[in-house]
Amino acid sequence: MKSAYLLLTLIILGMTKGFSQENPPLPLREIPPAPDTYTAGTVAGRMIDALGFRYYWATEGLRVEDLTYQPSADARSTRETLEHLLGLSETIVNAPQQLPNIRPAAIDWDTLSFEELRKMTLENIQKASELVKAEDGNMEDYKVIFQRGKNQSEFPYWNMLNGPIADAIYHVGQIVSFRRSAGNPIPAGVNVFTGKRKE
Repeated sequence: MKSAYLLLTLIILGMTKGFSQENPPLPLREIPPAPDTYTAGTVAGRMIDALGFRYYWATEGLRVEDLTYQPSADARSTRETLEHLLGLSETIVNAPQQLPNIRPAAIDWDTLSFEELRKMTLENIQKASELVKAEDGNMEDYKVIFQRGKNQSEFPYWNMLNGPIADAIYHVGQIVSFRRSAGNPIPAGVNVFTGKRKE
C-alpha cells in the first residue's frame, strides 16, 4: 500500500514538474519591485504593472459559468469583456513600439481559448511595462496610432494614460464585480496596495 502511494506521489510530482516546465508561470502575479528613480517611463510602467496585477487576479480561477456571466441582456459577458481587454493591451503595447492599431482588428475570437486570451493579455501588459520603463524620457515620441484602411490618425501618449490604460483598469473592475455576482469572488489575500497576495 505504501509503495503504491509512493509511486502515485512520484507520478503526480513528475507530471507537475513537466507541466511547469512546459507552461512557465504567467507574469504579474506580483507587482515587480519599484524602480529606483521617478521618470515619465517608470511612473507609466508602474501604472501598467498595476493593471497587470489586477488583471492577473481578476482572471485567476475563472470558471465557464463566470465567462458566460453578463449582468443584463444588453451588457457584455465576462468573456466579451476579456476580449476587449486583449484589444486594449495590444494598443498599450503598440505605442512604445510605434506600431499602428489596425481597425477593425483581425482576431478570430472563436479560435482563442480563455487560457490563450489571458496569457496574451498578460504578456502584452508585461512587455508594455518593460518598454516604457526603459524609456530615457522621450515619451513625447510615443504615438498612439490608429489605422483604418488607408486612413491613419495619431495621438500623444497622454491619451494612452486617460484612454486605454484607464479604460483597461475600469474593465478589470467589471470582471471582479461580475465574478463576485456569479458566486466566485477573487482569491482571498490579494492586496492591490502592496501588489502582492498574502497566501
